[in-house]
Amino acid sequence: QVQLVESGGGLVQAGGSLRLSCAASAGAFSSYAVGWFRQAPGKERAFLAMTSASGRDPLYTVAVKGRFTISRDNSKNTVYLQMNSLKPEDTAVYHCARYRGGIYYSPEAYDYWGQGTQVTVSS
Repeated sequence: QVQLVESGGGLVQAGGSLRLSCAASAGAFSSYAVGWFRQAPGKERAFLAMTSASGRDPLYTVAVKGRFTISRDNSKNTVYLQMNSLKPEDTAVYHCARYRGGIYYSPEAYDYWGQGTQVTVSS
């Protein structure tokens, strides 16, 4: 059973930064691409970024490109999401997930999900 655990969320003022972590159970991560999504109240889960197994050629949605950076440390089975210049509209629960194949920006392309970490950005 693959387990993913997100951490690093919290309350931050607009313009601030947070770094989220996604830690996976041993042996479950280094061969897979991993994505970050977020879900705001009343909205669908939205794709943010994806890193390949090697960490090269990351993909971002337009809304966060240039502000968020995805990275990974396979020696620690951990994927990160550095979030800068945060805005109130970034407020959501942030989830990481393991990519299994298919359309990379669709939640259906991911098989294992973490429980999420809350990010709240105040104005």
